[in-house]
Amino acid sequence: MTTGVFAMVIAAAVLHAAWNALVKVNADRLVMIAIMMMSQVAVAMLVIPFVAFPTPESWPYIWASTALNTAYCVFLINAYRYGDLSHVYPISRGSAPLIVAFISVLIVGETLSRQAGLSVVVIALGIMSLTLTRGAAGFSEPRALLFALGTGIFIAGYTVVDGLGARLADSAHSYTFWVHLFNGIPITLLALYLRRGQIAASVSKSWKAGLFGGVISLLAYWIVIWAMTQAPMALVSAVRETSMVFAVLFGVFFLKERLDLARLASTGVTLIGAVMLKMSR
Repeated sequence: MTTGVFAMVIAAAVLHAAWNALVKVNADRLVMIAIMMMSQVAVAMLVIPFVAFPTPESWPYIWASTALNTAYCVFLINAYRYGDLSHVYPISRGSAPLIVAFISVLIVGETLSRQAGLSVVVIALGIMSLTLTRGAAGFSEPRALLFALGTGIFIAGYTVVDGLGARLADSAHSYTFWVHLFNGIPITLLALYLRRGQIAASVSKSWKAGLFGGVISLLAYWIVIWAMTQAPMALVSAVRETSMVFAVLFGVFFLKERLDLARLASTGVTLIGAVMLKMSR
């Protein structure tokens, strides 16, 4: 991974942490996510006339990505239903790079050096260790752990699918915006069904934050898809998940959360993994 690609993915991690902070402070996360996704549909509709039409080979990946992203959102919402954000999110985001590395090396055929592979493991363990900073009691409900791990599997699934699809599409820009043209529709329909009679009030409270979150989420997604056409998927996935470091910083400086030694140690391990990855050959 070149320095330029590494820096871009770090920027995507910052944006990723920012939109997740917006979701975290919103009372109705399902409606917030639906607003974000529909704003992405609107942006995609404006942009696709100016990008190339995806190649025929990439369309199965576009449809698969839409299905996997929908499943990811459903599992994430259910994970939050049974568990706390501070326990669910590190498990789901931390497990994803390990799964991506497994799939990309053993199935796709990408190669990683020993140091690069070790750095992915260190980053993943650093992220997942954040779930222990508030005690293991958060997973007293086993469904929270199962849904969190399921969320990580779907994150890994759409990451690999998008990486392969973007390479086949011959344009990361084209693939990104065509995927987002369809991604928002299933979750919006789900929100309309589950929040029927209440959605108007929720939208009136959240539309500005949802619009902003949708735009920066789309930008982060585009950077990651582009990066996967330039570098191995496992490395891009691992660096993207350092967003947890920035999420901790946002929590401390903007949400007034407490930074204890355990969270500081977890953040330090994640940063060490990122440095190891950048120095790997």
